[in-house]
Amino acid sequence: MNSLKIKFLGLCCAILLAAIGLTTWYNLQTQKALLSQVAAEHGRMLAETIRNSIISDMANGKNDQVGHILGEINNEPSIDNVRIFDESGRILMSARPEEIGTLASTVDLQAYRSGNYSYLSSMSDHEHFNSIVPIYNQQPCYACHDQSIKVLGILNLQLSLDSLANMQSSGRNATVITSGVMMVILLLSIMIFLIVYVDTPIRKLVRAMDQVEQGHFEQANTTVTSSDEMTLLSSKFNVMVQRLRDLMDNTVKHERELAISHEKLAHNDELQAMKMSLQERLLEIEYLNINLEERIEEIEEANYRIADLASELDEKNVGLTRAVDRLQALYKMGLAINATIDLDKLLNLLSRKSVETMNAQVGYILILNEKSGKLTIGGAAGLSDALDCNRAIHLEPGGITYWVINNKQAKLVEDIDKASEFNRTSSLGFDRKSVICAPLTDKQSVIGTITIANPVDDSYFTQADLELLSTIAAQASVAIRNARLYEEQENTYLSTVRALVSAIEASDAYTRGHSDRVTRYSVALAKRIGLDGEPLKQLEQAAVLHDIGKIGIDMALLHKKEKLTAADIDVLKLHPSIGVRILEPIHFLGTVRDIIEQHHERFDGKGYPKGLSGEEWRIEGKVLAVCDTYDAMTSDRPYRKALSHNIAIQEIIDNSGTQFDPQVAAAFVELFNEGQLTS
Repeated sequence: MNSLKIKFLGLCCAILLAAIGLTTWYNLQTQKALLSQVAAEHGRMLAETIRNSIISDMANGKNDQVGHILGEINNEPSIDNVRIFDESGRILMSARPEEIGTLASTVDLQAYRSGNYSYLSSMSDHEHFNSIVPIYNQQPCYACHDQSIKVLGILNLQLSLDSLANMQSSGRNATVITSGVMMVILLLSIMIFLIVYVDTPIRKLVRAMDQVEQGHFEQANTTVTSSDEMTLLSSKFNVMVQRLRDLMDNTVKHERELAISHEKLAHNDELQAMKMSLQERLLEIEYLNINLEERIEEIEEANYRIADLASELDEKNVGLTRAVDRLQALYKMGLAINATIDLDKLLNLLSRKSVETMNAQVGYILILNEKSGKLTIGGAAGLSDALDCNRAIHLEPGGITYWVINNKQAKLVEDIDKASEFNRTSSLGFDRKSVICAPLTDKQSVIGTITIANPVDDSYFTQADLELLSTIAAQASVAIRNARLYEEQENTYLSTVRALVSAIEASDAYTRGHSDRVTRYSVALAKRIGLDGEPLKQLEQAAVLHDIGKIGIDMALLHKKEKLTAADIDVLKLHPSIGVRILEPIHFLGTVRDIIEQHHERFDGKGYPKGLSGEEWRIEGKVLAVCDTYDAMTSDRPYRKALSHNIAIQEIIDNSGTQFDPQVAAAFVELFNEGQLTS
């Protein structure tokens, strides 16, 4: 059927179902694959690392360190439990002392015997991911264990899936945003539909009416086939124009005949007859005039109806245009904030975009501290540069923010002078005329507010502006939640890797505290040479993790007191590359991996593993190389005692330009000489 209503409804339903269905299916598939991959990779890496640490301690006779390591690892929030049981299922060691001597579950024992070393299991309150790694009887273990025993124990690591569940929740939120985009597409389609099937046919009819008014009946014919309704209207209009034209032609024809009859009247008898005929013709003309007037009235009435319809369509077009403009602004804002992960940048971006979208003078975001009940400025636009954005703001009656947080709903104050319950002057130091404030929420709780004040054109905000800011606040709440989840994910990864570093240093008294000192030196030196922002953060992370590759080096070699052979040195040189491979699954540490890989390169190109030199060598790697070397020289090692501070500084000066970058080395020495850094 060619009905306009059916076309309209069909188009809306088709676009909505296609967009939402495709988006939902794609997101769910992606989330499922991501969760499986993260759990498997994370569990395998941790289990292998813990097993290597245990084997190294047992090989060095430090059996009492095994329980200590298990306890430290179990303190990590992402780890539910770690234990060791034998092939009969008896638990030999556990981070939970009450389990020692009891039997492992049938599921764990069956998984080991079937060779399924990675699997899911459920506890009383939540699910966790299990990784099983056998600890084989090797040559160093024969002194304490019978050589006929092949497996000394089975390491069972249980990882919590709570953080992964949070990631899945984030994916659902992304689906909501995608559905919103689909709705924008639907609205655009409706606008195009109205233009093609309604506005264009009506304009054709209006142009045809203009031709009728000017008497151009031949040019007044119009053809519209966009829908059954418009086709019928066009056909009726053409019939009406044709009838009007026929009436006009008949009138002219009768008048001409009447004139000819007057000329032919030669006699009185004929004149009388002509008079009678003339009267008849006059009656006919009067009748035609009456019909013509009725038709003209019908045309005028139709013109009025069409004009009213055109006026209504113009009003609807203006409303649709405004709605589309606002939706486009929201869409562009959504794209911008979804591309920003850093929370501080996100809040400032939201403030600027909100001011631009709402055409306002001032906009700011306040974040609520649930513990102290105070507010801090998260982002702002249009405020004074002299304002201290780090100061705490008290929640007090008379403030619009106070009202919004207490009532958990948006507030429009069209004219502050007419709202006596609110203060005209803001606590941020500016006068308010018209204000809108909306809450930012996270799981039904208010985490802050977004406020827009004083339109640029000195007018007042309206209810439509309130609805728009409420929509922006909803988008902002989702974006802030995603940014916080991303930060939590980063912290979880880094905490896990830091636990591995702590495990390495805990087993070696000579390197205990080395990473912390190198981190402190590196941050101070980086600030000295002008590094800040993201590069400084990446350098700090690299300093903490720079020796993680030593997990893959035999502990006997790391603790060797005799002089190292050339073969020993070659093995030790592998630890930067091993560290890169360990951190490779953590994608956001890409730059950090590069810095770790370069912390043993040299300025003259004789370093390892890639032999970089000069400008090929990252500035962060140059900083880390100086700080790592200084702490290594001033710390005790199994094969030598620590060097004094003065000797270490002199070594750095002597090797400036060969081993170290001259400018970086000079800045490091200046820090100690000026007393800004101590060993």
